[in-house]
Amino acid sequence: MLAAVVAGVGAVALSGTADAGTVGAGSYTETLPAGASLPVGCGDLATNPRQFMTANAPAGPVPTNDWWSSLVFKKFDCSYSENLHAHPISYDTTAGGLGFSYNTTPQISGSATGVGEYHYIYQEDFTAGVAGLNAPRTLVDGWTDWTVTPYWSDGTRTMKATIGHGLPFAYFQVTGGNAQITAKSTPTVWSNSGARIGYSIAGKDYVAYAPTGATWTVSGNVITSTLAGKGYFSIAVLPSGVADKVALATSYGTYAHNHVTGTRVSYSYNPSTSRVATTYTYTTTAREGTGTGTVIGLYPHQWRALTGATPIAPTYVTARGAMKVLVGASSFTTSAVFNGVLPEVPAVADSSGADLATLNGYLDQVKGNPVNVLGNDTYWTGKALGVGARIAEIADQLGRTDVRDTALAAIRAQLTDWFTASSGKTQKLFYYDKNWGTLIGYPASYGSDAELNDHHFHYGYFIAAAATLAKFDPSWAATSAYGGMVDLLIRDANNYDRGDTRFPYLRDFDIYAGHDWAAGHGAFFAGNNQESSSEGMNFANGLIQWGQATGNTAIRDAGVFIWTTQQAAINEYWFDTTGENFPAAFGHNTVGMVWGDGGAYSTWFASAPEQIHGINMLPVTGGHFYLGNDPAYVTRNYAEMVTNAGHEPALWQDIAWQYLALGDGDAALAKFRAGSGYTPEEGETKAHTFHWIRNLAALGTTDLTVTANHPLYRVFSKNGAKTYVAANITNAAITVTFSDGKVLAVPAGRTVASGAQNWSGGNATGGGINPTPTTSPTTTTSPTPTVSPTTSPTPTATTSPPPTGGGAVRYLQSGGALAAAAGTAGTATVATASGANDNQPHSPTTFTATGLNLTYRSGVATAFGISVDAGTAVGNATQVRVSYDLTGDGTFDRVETFRYFATDPVTGWERYTDATGQITTTGTFGNLDNGTVKVEIWSAIGAAPSTVSLGALSTVTLPYQ
Repeated sequence: MLAAVVAGVGAVALSGTADAGTVGAGSYTETLPAGASLPVGCGDLATNPRQFMTANAPAGPVPTNDWWSSLVFKKFDCSYSENLHAHPISYDTTAGGLGFSYNTTPQISGSATGVGEYHYIYQEDFTAGVAGLNAPRTLVDGWTDWTVTPYWSDGTRTMKATIGHGLPFAYFQVTGGNAQITAKSTPTVWSNSGARIGYSIAGKDYVAYAPTGATWTVSGNVITSTLAGKGYFSIAVLPSGVADKVALATSYGTYAHNHVTGTRVSYSYNPSTSRVATTYTYTTTAREGTGTGTVIGLYPHQWRALTGATPIAPTYVTARGAMKVLVGASSFTTSAVFNGVLPEVPAVADSSGADLATLNGYLDQVKGNPVNVLGNDTYWTGKALGVGARIAEIADQLGRTDVRDTALAAIRAQLTDWFTASSGKTQKLFYYDKNWGTLIGYPASYGSDAELNDHHFHYGYFIAAAATLAKFDPSWAATSAYGGMVDLLIRDANNYDRGDTRFPYLRDFDIYAGHDWAAGHGAFFAGNNQESSSEGMNFANGLIQWGQATGNTAIRDAGVFIWTTQQAAINEYWFDTTGENFPAAFGHNTVGMVWGDGGAYSTWFASAPEQIHGINMLPVTGGHFYLGNDPAYVTRNYAEMVTNAGHEPALWQDIAWQYLALGDGDAALAKFRAGSGYTPEEGETKAHTFHWIRNLAALGTTDLTVTANHPLYRVFSKNGAKTYVAANITNAAITVTFSDGKVLAVPAGRTVASGAQNWSGGNATGGGINPTPTTSPTTTTSPTPTVSPTTSPTPTATTSPPPTGGGAVRYLQSGGALAAAAGTAGTATVATASGANDNQPHSPTTFTATGLNLTYRSGVATAFGISVDAGTAVGNATQVRVSYDLTGDGTFDRVETFRYFATDPVTGWERYTDATGQITTTGTFGNLDNGTVKVEIWSAIGAAPSTVSLGALSTVTLPYQ
């Protein structure tokens, strides 16, 4: 049972039994639901996540989703971590010690119009360790906000090494032998004066510092020191191209033995100035002398906002751009403007005529089912809640209380169901795992259970929807009701309270890198990764809205800190709006994914440019105006998407047009009017898209020159005229003052816009706090259970008619359906290989769609992302064939067979994508006229069946519109 009361700001009283906990009227379970998964890895990792830690490691929950998480969350290796990209140095842990790589030359693959990537891949220069060290594994001895201390022991020799973001130094403590640096090639020594040796390997310059009285000896590619028996040393990398390396080595040397032993962030949001001040503090321990201070590398999002200090030159080359350096500092502070968020874009456009009728018509279309859950898991439920929240906000502004109250009732029903873990319930509930210190929602998806992925993505939707509900129904949001469960979701994904030991502090948010990481284990050669930065911002916006609605300033301020810091990081590292951070030869203005060692113009699930760009634009909410900070960049980004696709968007049109509206609302509105027959993205409605675009066309673009003393604000400008917007989601009137002297009186529960068109009432204001809706839609009390893998192959014949019609994005579903919507999550089994590996289907699992009427997109290829798993089976590989019958006459006119995908012997979904390439192709594409598409999946090799995920995790994108 959890503690009765947790220390810290906003602590929530908990009670319960050994297998359940209650939080106000809500509840969660402490008994793992039947069939549910826990984090997977080596040994007994699920129940003993501390097996890769020493006794010195801090007590409490295990940090996950960090740049160094593969040290403790070992999914693929039971001994050592994957590469740790700390910047400016990348590291690797091996039996002999700590490997170093300072790679300044990116590896670029792909093309300027197709999928492409850049990586500063790990290329080891040397290993630092103890002579003779042969440790069977690496443990974690400690960590602080952005450092970690790996530990090695082979029974005779031990070593600790402290490494971290922005540290040109690594600090070592050793016993049982001499310090030893083993280079991959013969080092060039350019300075060797007593305790300090400067050497170059593959053109990179390093300096090793031993204690006073010690010396370094060079023999071939090995450098050693007795350390004068003192057992500590440090190694620093120098920036490339330094004119006087000896002088810089001497400057760094002043701080070489001030070992960094602690890092800590503190932040404050000042509403009166609308600024966030963030201080990054270093604790150092002087191994000799009494010195303080260290050498600090700053990322672009930090040095652009730096106050009170001036970096030295030159800079380090990193995967995030130029890292500038402070020498001798113990802390630094950044100051960033918070430009405000809103519950929704205000309704300022003409409230009469055809546009109002159109919008009301769109609202009528969704009134009957405003929270349309396409999948029963946390992600797809969250997406549906996001849709409902947008509908409620729009309907409220337009006075459509019928639609608003229906949406609020549906949101309330879904959230209340998920926030109640009644006896015997196994789905639509949250489970707290005290071993890992995490709250997992089941059904889980995208590895949110076994890999602790994406909690901020999934839960952000829940929190944001709860904030909308809290605005209209504050009693539901009270801590004594369901507000405590919302708080638990916040704390799990990004715990804002250091005093709360149930969850790691800021789990998903990398404090120093300035953005979230999505992968819980981070066990990839390229380090950790994150795709949808905008869904991370949805979480941050949810905190701001929820904190403001409930009066919890600790949550609000945490949201403002994450939002403000991350919006700067996104514009630097996903969009590179300055054009200074991506490698010059990369050829793209944006990336779909950021990796520890680089970035990729791609996604996990599709290769269509609309989705590569769009995944960092959705969901479109009043917390996403940062996407329009640079209107000129918006139009460049949109133009690149069109160029790479070869045409205007053919899918996710709504996401693309809403993004374009942040840079050119009139152009976006024209595109919507000309193409309003599109199929909405799963998290969107035509009502919201039209509302957003129509009103931004009237408002113009965001104006960053004016701030306000209230977090829920924005200023817009069109043709030089400003519109001031402020929202009040509490039940008491407020006055908002803008930095240029403009003052707005904002009634309770309203959004007020005032500007060139004198928008101050009528359709420009939202509705007030209204009574709790009394009607609720019927909720499902018996969710469809997740299908467990079986050992029997799925029959080729479908058990229900194939779906007809629909768009280009298709989902693998049960019964052999290749459907237009994600549907219910499940699994299908791919039979064991027959022994004939001849690129022909053998006992395939087949998915079919018929009656398709779509226009071929010339030059575009078939794309797919299918989640497969062979469990612990060794040597399995699945293969895919996609066949097109253009007219439905039974003859396949185009057949594409893709190379097989070899799965690993570790339980957990892996992504089989079209990037494997086609091995055989016959026929040509053409328009689909009542056409049929068939997808066949079979085992090319292997002695065991495999499992394919059905629903949202497996999609095929047809080259059609």
